[in-house]
Amino acid sequence: MLLAASALQEYSIRATDRMIGTVADVLFDDRSWKIRWLVVDTGNWLPGRKVLIAPPFFSTLDIRARVLPVSLTQARVKASPSLSQDEPVSMQMQRSHQAYYGTDPDWGRTYFEGGLAGLPLPFQPLTGEARELAAEQTGYGLEDSGDPDLQSTKAITGYHIEATDGAIGHVSDLLLSDEEWGVRYLVVDTRNWWPGAHVLMSPYAVRSVDPGDKKIRLSVSQAKVRASPPWNPAAMIERAYETSLHRHYDWPGYGF
Repeated sequence: MLLAASALQEYSIRATDRMIGTVADVLFDDRSWKIRWLVVDTGNWLPGRKVLIAPPFFSTLDIRARVLPVSLTQARVKASPSLSQDEPVSMQMQRSHQAYYGTDPDWGRTYFEGGLAGLPLPFQPLTGEARELAAEQTGYGLEDSGDPDLQSTKAITGYHIEATDGAIGHVSDLLLSDEEWGVRYLVVDTRNWWPGAHVLMSPYAVRSVDPGDKKIRLSVSQAKVRASPPWNPAAMIERAYETSLHRHYDWPGYGF
């Protein structure tokens, strides 16, 4: 299923024994386009703290209740490494969480990085020497710097989109897949270039993401975008539409 990032940010998070907060942001890697973390606002439960939860702990979305269950207890989440409300998510912080939860940062597979394709592999927590090594590498001699490949779906909304021969619009949302927990499409609002139209752009077309200039540069032309299959934001995205879209741009499919 495809879900808008803006919609996911309205979901509550339910641990195995109670509700623990709401989704505040979704962080993804702009090389693999895999979701790395949900940033969870814990509200009055842990005042002044955010917590990070990785996709291997996600369960099936409860769309009707707008709830995302996670296979963690309240106590396990509460004891996770501290992250204040206004603190950026650094590489050191990510390593701290990976060591604490025993998660592998390279869990699953991706359609983009290295040409891999397919659904995520079953999650196996780090154990034994692998977990000890992760713990040893956490917080010792590591520069507490930002991760240049980690992007926020909330922050990237509004970025300008440039085709090979000029601007075509800006990011209005991102469509996420809950199968591989990755970014499937950028939703591009073209109102200043092509009034009234929205188009979907796969990460296959992204050449670079530049947070400094707040721009995403593509490998397709304006003419190619204008000739793309029309998309109705109010309609469900079906496999037939995705297939025609990928054929138009000559992109590989997502398992089709």
